[in-house]
Amino acid sequence: MMEYGFSAEKINKDSSDFVFLSLVILLSGLGIASLFSASYYYGMVRFNNSSYFLTRQLVFMGTGFLLMLIVSKLPKGIFVKIIPLLLFVSLILMIATLIPGVGREVLGGKRWIIIGNLSFQPSELVKLSLILYLSHILSKKKDQKNDLVNGILPPFIIVGVFAALIYMQNDFSTAVFILFVALSIFFIAGIHLGYFAFIFTAVVPLALMLLFSKEHRVRRLIAFLDPGSDPSRAGFQVIAAKIALSSGGFWGKGLGLGTRKLGGLPEAHSDFIFAVLGEEAGFIGIAVIVVLFIMFAARGYSLSRKYYEKDYFAYYLMFGLTTSILYQALINIAVVSGLVPVTGIPLPFFSSGGSSVLITFIMCGIILNFSRNVSSEGSRE
Repeated sequence: MMEYGFSAEKINKDSSDFVFLSLVILLSGLGIASLFSASYYYGMVRFNNSSYFLTRQLVFMGTGFLLMLIVSKLPKGIFVKIIPLLLFVSLILMIATLIPGVGREVLGGKRWIIIGNLSFQPSELVKLSLILYLSHILSKKKDQKNDLVNGILPPFIIVGVFAALIYMQNDFSTAVFILFVALSIFFIAGIHLGYFAFIFTAVVPLALMLLFSKEHRVRRLIAFLDPGSDPSRAGFQVIAAKIALSSGGFWGKGLGLGTRKLGGLPEAHSDFIFAVLGEEAGFIGIAVIVVLFIMFAARGYSLSRKYYEKDYFAYYLMFGLTTSILYQALINIAVVSGLVPVTGIPLPFFSSGGSSVLITFIMCGIILNFSRNVSSEGSRE
């Protein structure tokens, strides 16, 4: 198994994977163009500046791209070394959001830390921290992968603690999301399927109980099953998104020519930007976006597979990071298409945001880092 260190001779200077980098750049460029089209009206109405969200996103993406390049060149050993620090910082920030005066409530969820004009959503950092932690601990305890007490429970408890903290922020969907990502990493680590049955038996009833514990979640579920039952409230976004998608037809109305974003589709620049894409780019446009995300995931998984039986930490890590970005894309697209209830999961590279953009680019930077010359690294265990 590969040994990680900081000596200069161990830093691989080969180029990162060109195909993966090209897909990141292409998705980012399409995301910027789509965001400007989806946000210029809202920016003018709310901030008297049609370029408000575009300017912010360019800053975030520019910073994220720079971070991605830096991360892609770091010694690989640093990713193991920083895991305890990342977990600690993530825990402190998550707790801080629950402290009055520190955490800020936005759209019913207390998920943000605001310092001056800057804001950060700690749950985004949690996604990265947990993927790094699980990849390391499961590779380190590979011989104990079916040992419930020593191999499975410790990492699952850590995941459970962070999921509980996210839930306490009134962010049920992200709590469920990190559980699914974690279980995906457990699965490729070879955990016995019987343990998954046990986990689902324990978690599903609890999740259902928590789902029905809040009125707004029940309303979202009802709106998903029957949007017409509450068309002016819980079902409004679902109905508006479906109208936008269907009105685009095959070729779409043209970039910038959509009308649902002009006040008829809440969060058109954020969680529901895919609906704007559907109206303006049509079926052909959204098909291209879906294919690009599939290509992105396929390349990420292909790169991770090259580490199989050479370096399980790298294998799990690249798989987990790719899965996290792919799941976000699939969930967002499914929400907008009316296939699952409304959540607050953004569309990577497209939705307006700071925290999610930066963490997404850092994740891509790690994948690019480990993509360098994977075929010649490591030795079989």
